[in-house]
Amino acid sequence: MISQQSILDYKKELILFSGLFVMIIAIMLFMGSAYGLRMLVEASCYAIIAFGLTIQWGYAGLFNAGIMGFMALGAFMTMLFSFPVNEDFWSSGLPSELGAVLLKLILGIGLIWASTKLTKVGVAQKWQRLITVLLIAIVYIGYMSALGPVAESIEKEVGFIGGFGLPGWMGWLVGGVVAGLIAYFVGHICLGLRSDYLAIATLGISEIIKAFLKNADWLTNGTLTVSPLPWPTPGPADLGFELARASYLSITALVIAVIFFLLTRAYNAPWGRMLRAIRDNEVSSLAMGKDVNKRRLEVFIFGSFLMGLGGAILATFNGLFDPNGYIPLNHTFLIWVMVILGGAGNNLGTLFGAVFVYIIWTMSEPAALFVFDIIRHIGEAAGWTLPADLDSRALQARVLVIGLTISLVLRYAPKGLIPERLTQHQ
Repeated sequence: MISQQSILDYKKELILFSGLFVMIIAIMLFMGSAYGLRMLVEASCYAIIAFGLTIQWGYAGLFNAGIMGFMALGAFMTMLFSFPVNEDFWSSGLPSELGAVLLKLILGIGLIWASTKLTKVGVAQKWQRLITVLLIAIVYIGYMSALGPVAESIEKEVGFIGGFGLPGWMGWLVGGVVAGLIAYFVGHICLGLRSDYLAIATLGISEIIKAFLKNADWLTNGTLTVSPLPWPTPGPADLGFELARASYLSITALVIAVIFFLLTRAYNAPWGRMLRAIRDNEVSSLAMGKDVNKRRLEVFIFGSFLMGLGGAILATFNGLFDPNGYIPLNHTFLIWVMVILGGAGNNLGTLFGAVFVYIIWTMSEPAALFVFDIIRHIGEAAGWTLPADLDSRALQARVLVIGLTISLVLRYAPKGLIPERLTQHQ
């Protein structure tokens, strides 16, 4: 049984989540249950991504501005694994040609890795670095020269390589793993940078990932997009929109429950306390013998894994992979607003912030249309001349509303609506 003291301790959280529940019920009544369920599924996907950011920023103080790139990687991997097999590609001689190019790339990466170990056999460090840089340039030029003709043939003859036709949930897991793997290499390079430089570096890497996915037509179909992506649950054609979205929501809710449980355990464990110590006083942590860079790398990888996982689940639900559809406003800035508004470092706050902010983001347009419609009627009665594109401006209202919301929260609740709870040890 829940004690009265526990209710008092979490009174604010109960009030906020009760208000959020009422808001969701009202949206379903006015907009329809199918619309509300779609909004909740998308909000839950954003919540998974926000959990990734809250352990990076809230637990360890890492400023990751490259969320969009990790989301796009997760979406690409779920497309690659779940989209039906392209029989035209596999029945041609193109797979062997592509495999030969990839084999050369693997050998080249092996040579680059071996060059980083030359100092162990007596080569001076400056020569080792020069050899490594030259090898990187040679491998890149050789790889692109070999890939060009093969990629052109694939695009001309079969469009793109297609997918593997495997269950969608496998693509989700692989998407998270690949995002974490990229984060491992990015972290080795960037985590030694100051927070502002880390933000710039991760933002640049995110744009590089997007540019690669957008222009590699032979691999991703580029701006032509890939759809429909199969669901791991029965789709609308089988169950109807409401039941299909409800079943999908049950999966995302289960994923969130597992992530929430694991993150709560980790936060209260020695690992979580060590991360907060590093965040609050890096010098003291170093003096106590903690491996600061290793811990930061771990949390950067774990957070990126969740971003890739959430991006994969969201892409599957939308049934579409569009590299050009990833923009920093929707897929980086919005996540930051969710974490800041909810409360960085607090898992309950992150969950509340993700759902609340996404509701505001989604409902701003129909709310603006309603207001504009009232203004139009008043204007017609008063004989005013209103702008012809008034309805098209409703979409821009969401940016205004989100900006106003975050400004108010930063002014009156700078630590978020549900701030981090720190245990004081006597």
